[in-house]
Amino acid sequence: MKKDIIIPEVENVFLAAVQEWSDDFMEKVWYAYLINDSDFLIESVMVVSKAFGTIEGEMKKTSLLRHAFVELPPVSLVKIEMIEKSVLALNNEFMLTFFMDGKLYDKKFTFKANSINETNVEEVPILFVDGVIVR
Repeated sequence: MKKDIIIPEVENVFLAAVQEWSDDFMEKVWYAYLINDSDFLIESVMVVSKAFGTIEGEMKKTSLLRHAFVELPPVSLVKIEMIEKSVLALNNEFMLTFFMDGKLYDKKFTFKANSINETNVEEVPILFVDGVIVR
């Protein structure tokens, strides 16, 4: 039965962490963006995020955050959440689920521990600013 289930591969949809100035914190902070660089509308978008890992030999994990978006048009993006400075030393995982062309897509994106930093940036498509991308 499992062999009969076709799981389509997610293409041209990815996440990026971008550093932006925050007037609330009076410093630059990292924000996670969902980017749809495809030619298709994605619908019923659900993103579940968490951070986990070890700091100074102690296992740490955050609570789950859930985000829902009705749709994301082709070649567009949406800001998901701020990534708090204290969780940059952890693995930041984002589970993405959405419908495209009547099919269900699902993919896990993980920013590895300490990978969100200014030395790992590249230009983010559509946004045209520097950020850390996971595909």
